[in-house]
Amino acid sequence: MSMLTPPGMGGKYRITGDKYPRMRRPRRRGRLVLLTVACLALLGVLGWGTLQLIDVFTGNGRKASAAGSAGDCAATPSASPTVKTVALPAPGSITVNVLNATPRAGLARQTADELKKRGFRIGQVGNATKEYDKKIPGVGVLLGPASALDSSLKVLGTQLPGAELRTDAARKGDAVDLIIGTGFTSLDAKQDADRALTLLTHPQPTASKKSC
Repeated sequence: MSMLTPPGMGGKYRITGDKYPRMRRPRRRGRLVLLTVACLALLGVLGWGTLQLIDVFTGNGRKASAAGSAGDCAATPSASPTVKTVALPAPGSITVNVLNATPRAGLARQTADELKKRGFRIGQVGNATKEYDKKIPGVGVLLGPASALDSSLKVLGTQLPGAELRTDAARKGDAVDLIIGTGFTSLDAKQDADRALTLLTHPQPTASKKSC
């Protein structure tokens, strides 16, 4: 019996030749690597999804809350706003000459009477000079000395919105002219003129941001 004959076979089977079968372990390493990579990928996807859910339920809420707080701060006026009162002459201290530069008769007197009811002092009432007669296409021109630009003319302008303000450096005295133009229909409604005068003399406080 040959030494290569397995025991118990009685020499029936023999292994001949110089090549013998080798016993190898199954190739499981490749499968193990693939399985590991798949598990890591799955864990990554699950982790990313968890972060997204956390951001949805917490992150956006914080952003919205911060935006709302910023909006509240921007729209909230200061606790103690400072209102600056502008020193302007009262209507009773302003003398107004009412001059008609339109073809419509009686317009100057009608306008002067209304201004008098509103507290203005009335000076000359009549037709405009040739320099302005039928040459003012708008509602009118308010004319006065240079010193009246930021005082009397502004106060008178609350009664006739849209009127052009002009100054004459050579003009003497404090009186101002209201020259009625062809686009004139009437003075502004008294309640609207009073409101405009109040805003002119007592400007509204501006909204200020809180420190957040």
